[in-house]
Amino acid sequence: MEIDSGPISSCSKQNQMIYQEWFNFADSDSDGRITGNDAIKFFAMSNLPRPDLKQVWAIADTKRQGFLGLKEFITAMQLVSLAQAGHAITQDLLHSEVDLGNLNPPQMEGLAALLAKKKRAHKTSDPDINGSSQPQPSPTASWFTSKSSKKVPLSSVTSIIDGLKRLYIQKLKPLEVTYRFNDFASPLLTNSDFDAKPMVMLLGQYSTGKTTFIKHLLKSSYPGAHIGPEPTTDRFVVVMSGPDERSIPGNTIAVQADMPYSGLTTFGTAFLSKFECSQMPHSLLEHITFVDTPGVLSGEKQRTQRAYDFTGVTSWFAAKCDLILLLFDPHKLDVSDEFKRVISSLHGHDDKIRVVLNKADQVDTQQLMRVYGALMWSLGKVLNTPEVMRVYIGSFNDKPVNEAAVGPIGKELFEKEQENLLSDLKDIPKKACDRRINEFVKRARAAKIHAYIISHLKKEMPTMMGKAKTQQRLIDNLEDEFAKVQREFHLPAGDFPNVDHFREVLSGYSIDKFERLKPKMIQTVDDMLGYDIPELLKSFRNPYD
Repeated sequence: MEIDSGPISSCSKQNQMIYQEWFNFADSDSDGRITGNDAIKFFAMSNLPRPDLKQVWAIADTKRQGFLGLKEFITAMQLVSLAQAGHAITQDLLHSEVDLGNLNPPQMEGLAALLAKKKRAHKTSDPDINGSSQPQPSPTASWFTSKSSKKVPLSSVTSIIDGLKRLYIQKLKPLEVTYRFNDFASPLLTNSDFDAKPMVMLLGQYSTGKTTFIKHLLKSSYPGAHIGPEPTTDRFVVVMSGPDERSIPGNTIAVQADMPYSGLTTFGTAFLSKFECSQMPHSLLEHITFVDTPGVLSGEKQRTQRAYDFTGVTSWFAAKCDLILLLFDPHKLDVSDEFKRVISSLHGHDDKIRVVLNKADQVDTQQLMRVYGALMWSLGKVLNTPEVMRVYIGSFNDKPVNEAAVGPIGKELFEKEQENLLSDLKDIPKKACDRRINEFVKRARAAKIHAYIISHLKKEMPTMMGKAKTQQRLIDNLEDEFAKVQREFHLPAGDFPNVDHFREVLSGYSIDKFERLKPKMIQTVDDMLGYDIPELLKSFRNPYD
């Protein structure tokens, strides 16, 4: 699987210097990003029609971040140059037979004069002798360190992700802290949670080919990878980009501020000793991080011998991941008790799940038809949905497809299925921003419902006598209390948390110590969902729309 690392490598050194100078000129805020307004002014010098420039932006800003970095800016300039040469601007244009290395920069009317004027102004301006004119830190730098509740103006927000950070700190986090949402559902978000690369998690029973699947995509092994017919992967391994090949222990990675794994500390040292990060330089890992998981075994023995909450960990990763691959083996179609619990814990993330029937060339065509039917039957019982989930069939390893078993028709089927799955994976970086927005909105809705539940339970407590007895009654009848909250505030039943998990956490708290309902806080989150997020998306959409 190849994800293009960008046009810089296919751009001559001389052109790179030219584009860098243009980029610095167009970047009015000097923050390393060109936003819509800057782009409109700069791109207008190309004299291309507006529809062409709209297409240029759409292709260059593939991740829908709402801004162009240097790499995306060079892509845009190459597209402008090709459009001026008479090419139709399409997504595949940069991957066609055009020689990008010898492609001249586009003609930008009046740019040379503006650059010369800027240089003259720079030469005549006296530098500050005392050296007091230091570059100002980015407004986003203090969002997660300062305790001040000062508002950051929207003008200083330079991308959708930056905007979500701002909204979280100002509007959603106070609600989560007040009603202890982080103790019941998900830890408070940090800067690294917003900036993390998209993640793909692989789940499956032992020896279904999870580690081999990652090796197949990377076309190489990664540090700490073990493959065999027995249960070889006994830990959660995060495979990510790094300057050199090395394995980092779980306790170390969980305390690194620039990594989005600090929330895993809640699962204790027993889990962190079974967690590690595998780093290596790789073009694919610059765009996607993979999470390899221990093989799920059958029987109660495996569940009781785990020293940590296996289902809880998979649920934590599921909330962070952009795609979840459930791998099955034609010879292991039974869904064990633990695997059923793991799949159930993915509830609410159904849109991320893809099912892969791996090693499918180990059976002939007739057997494959029966295996496919049996797998769909098993999944139907576990997932409890009337819709049929998409199942990809293939053999994801470095060996050629066993054509003797599956025949020429089977080989063609495998190739098409593999192509479809890989195109799904290729779309992950492009859809990462949309996924962040989706997860943020989902979190805000969950936090709001959590606040309603907590404040309702607080309201049910007596002011003086019988607090312990009332608390136990509320915990025992939690389903009924959920139903009351749902009816009172007209909330959708599907958005409520898992009753058993909520009851388990609630039993460790004194309900009397919770906060009463604060309508202003709820209204703030409602306003954020109804106005702020749509306004943010509108501000960072394609400037030529």
